[in-house]
Amino acid sequence: MKALPDSGTASLVSSDRWRTLPELRTLAVAARTVTSTVRALETLPDLLRGDDRVAVRFALDPTSAFSDGVPELLRSQDCRTIPWDQLDDLAPDLILTASENIDAPGDCPVLVIPHGVGFHKQVPDSRTGRTRLSGMVPDGLLHRARLTVAHPNQLRQLAEVHPEAAASAIEIGDVCYERLLVSKSQRDAYRHAMGVQRGQHLVVLSSTWGSTSLLAEHPDLPARLLSELSFEEYRVALVLHPNVWSFHSGWKLRALHAAALDGGLLLVPPTRGWQAAVIAADAVIGDHGSVSFYSAAVGRPTLLASFGDDATPGTTGAEFGRSAPRLDLTRALRPQLAAAVQEHRQDRWRSLAERTFAHPTTSTARLRSALYDLLKLTEPAEAPRVRAFPAPRLPRTRITSTLVSAHWAPSPGRVLTLERVPAAVSAPRRERPGEILFLASEQEEADAALLHNASVVLVREPQPQRWAHQSAREALTACPGATVAAVATVEGTVCVAVFDGRTIEAAASTPVTDPFAAAAAVYVCLREGVDVEKEAVRLTVAMTPVRSHTFTLSTSPR
Repeated sequence: MKALPDSGTASLVSSDRWRTLPELRTLAVAARTVTSTVRALETLPDLLRGDDRVAVRFALDPTSAFSDGVPELLRSQDCRTIPWDQLDDLAPDLILTASENIDAPGDCPVLVIPHGVGFHKQVPDSRTGRTRLSGMVPDGLLHRARLTVAHPNQLRQLAEVHPEAAASAIEIGDVCYERLLVSKSQRDAYRHAMGVQRGQHLVVLSSTWGSTSLLAEHPDLPARLLSELSFEEYRVALVLHPNVWSFHSGWKLRALHAAALDGGLLLVPPTRGWQAAVIAADAVIGDHGSVSFYSAAVGRPTLLASFGDDATPGTTGAEFGRSAPRLDLTRALRPQLAAAVQEHRQDRWRSLAERTFAHPTTSTARLRSALYDLLKLTEPAEAPRVRAFPAPRLPRTRITSTLVSAHWAPSPGRVLTLERVPAAVSAPRRERPGEILFLASEQEEADAALLHNASVVLVREPQPQRWAHQSAREALTACPGATVAAVATVEGTVCVAVFDGRTIEAAASTPVTDPFAAAAAVYVCLREGVDVEKEAVRLTVAMTPVRSHTFTLSTSPR
């Protein structure tokens, strides 16, 4: 075995005298796309845990249209890399790849692990300009390749189209599915990491790549969902196939979804987090990509907004496309989501999962055995660990402006019901009968147009009572188009400055730190002609079915 330099580093002398670990075998990992490289990085640590006998080199294959980001990903994980053209000189004992579309030099065996769900669709073939079966290696590699399959059904499928591949294939199961099942115990932790509060619902949008994907056919769906779902009750996350990130760039995707991101969209990065998002979700909206299938298989309510015609007939993937409920984009989205969650049965897709993923509790162990068999090494005695996926690290956007829909029941009990959606994704509309519609913006709103048109202005940080009046008045003066401006006090009340010069105190039944509910109550009272100056007004503000505040409004001395 030769010692080779990392790409971009000084040459190292090829000698065992520099070695610290024995490293009896060399495993080369084909790093061709972000998708396949991530799958290898997720899988290998559990397979090689604690073993000093295997040297691992990541060979950078730059031939894919989706290779952008691979060097940075490997660098972030402190991986040792070599250029693809040095792979033959490395003389590895085994090549591992989660990208089947490679031309591997040499004559060592090639272990192919999937980066999705089986052989479920046709994908473009970079060599011929036609399509090929996803997961299938080039004909020239068949004599060396050992394809891992998730179920005997896939072996039968392979036997029909590629008998040579089927003859050497290894039935493993699906390591990703096994880890997803283990990760179910981390649902609360994932939801916390994603900022989903107790009582809120998380909707995950998932799109594969290509012209028939959800993103290609409905690029405005994230913003539309945010505009139709209550800000208090829902969070929305978007999972995009790594090929979309690699080909179009993160900059382009953030620009495309700028309004949705301003509206609170959680954009899951391509290298970490989709599994946690699926487990955390209350509902998933997807397409023919593997994420949608995995979501259904682990029991998440899953609807399809798109489904391309490239699904392989006769597979469970094609069956899923025929039988999964569809999201009707000509109708309101919220009732459809609510119905999908309410009508869902946890075992709805159990049969489909059982016919797709064999060995759901031993896939990692079976894959490790295959790996060590091909490396011609004795497998470690300790059983391999199967770990839950890590929680995602997601940037979060603070929502600084909302379009508020208020409904007022003046008696009995004076109840004000509020529902708000992010203003960044809200199209202008007229008030409906019985509705009071207004824009509320924080003082720190960066969009000048939103702040200029706000009827209610909010000062974010609570302040001592003695300063609150002046702060509210200054905020109102700075926004001459506003009707009221409000600031919470550290004492637990809210001070509301009114355009006519009055100041109204809102005393809550329990101390509050967010001035929004009180400010909305004062604004609606002004719109409805409720005279706060004559006598104190007591009313309840309902933000969600389980979250409400009761305020007593009274005019402060001038």
